[in-house]
Amino acid sequence: MGIIRTEKLVFEYIRRDEEGNVEGITRAVDEVDLDVKQGDFVAILGHNGSGKSTLAKHINAILYPTEGAVWVDGMDTQDESRLWDIRQEAGMVFQNPDNQIIGQVVEEDVGFGPENMGVPTEEIWARVEESLKAVGMYEYRKYSPNKLSGGQKQRVSIAGVIAMHPKCIILDEPTAMLDPNGRKEVVRAVRALNDVEGITIVLITHYMEEIIHANRVFVMDQGRIAMQGTPREIFSQVERLKELRLDVPQVTLLAYELKKSGVDLPDGILTAEELVRALTQVYHGQNDINVITDPGTEEPPRRDRSDVFGLGGNL
Repeated sequence: MGIIRTEKLVFEYIRRDEEGNVEGITRAVDEVDLDVKQGDFVAILGHNGSGKSTLAKHINAILYPTEGAVWVDGMDTQDESRLWDIRQEAGMVFQNPDNQIIGQVVEEDVGFGPENMGVPTEEIWARVEESLKAVGMYEYRKYSPNKLSGGQKQRVSIAGVIAMHPKCIILDEPTAMLDPNGRKEVVRAVRALNDVEGITIVLITHYMEEIIHANRVFVMDQGRIAMQGTPREIFSQVERLKELRLDVPQVTLLAYELKKSGVDLPDGILTAEELVRALTQVYHGQNDINVITDPGTEEPPRRDRSDVFGLGGNL
């Protein structure tokens, strides 16, 4: 069993009138089967209303199944006696960092979770230092969160979750309220946690560029899993994604349009570097066009934090 598993998961929102009578039922998640292994980087995509955020809230036991079941590290989320353990194993980061930051100073906020867990004081400060360094925010430890940018605040939120030593972090559209630079900061931090720390990542997003480094991608529509595969397999199906009201990365769309116009390019190009390489080979008349190994098909090389957080590094 993986660290996260759902089996025929169903969740229904019930609408009631002022007298408490049922007015209608909306099935937000419809018989979803999911299996996430320890150390995976999984992305869940979908347009607004597709059910992806509702699914995320089940992994952290914020919501409970109407039907079916959810297990986190072997624990049933409907077992109330394991609720504390489940939320310690699977930390949650939400859209708006201001809803998650409560401390007046960055390091105090990051230490809040471990303190409530009863962690000894010396270990709390060790965890705070470790967590802030993991997301590249250690130099801001004495700052007020009010002085930080949106991307920096979100990285502090992530550090607060890391300090609780979870095996898995679920990020529910963590970049939705950020500008492009803030999004890059957060995605770079998330990649570092997965690559360097080995933390399982479940990223809920509708920004396609954020998921090209995931091991596996699930695309949701009307509460169901409509597509699943590696990023390259998903982005090779441009027309299907359009049917699901989803965009594709700009470089992938450019390669797709060039191929439609007659240029001999491979499917599912994910990065500008791949496109340049493929176009160069076409220009030189080579037939064996190869793109880089799919992030989901073999183990990526481990990197240190300087590689991931280095200035000017690519996502």
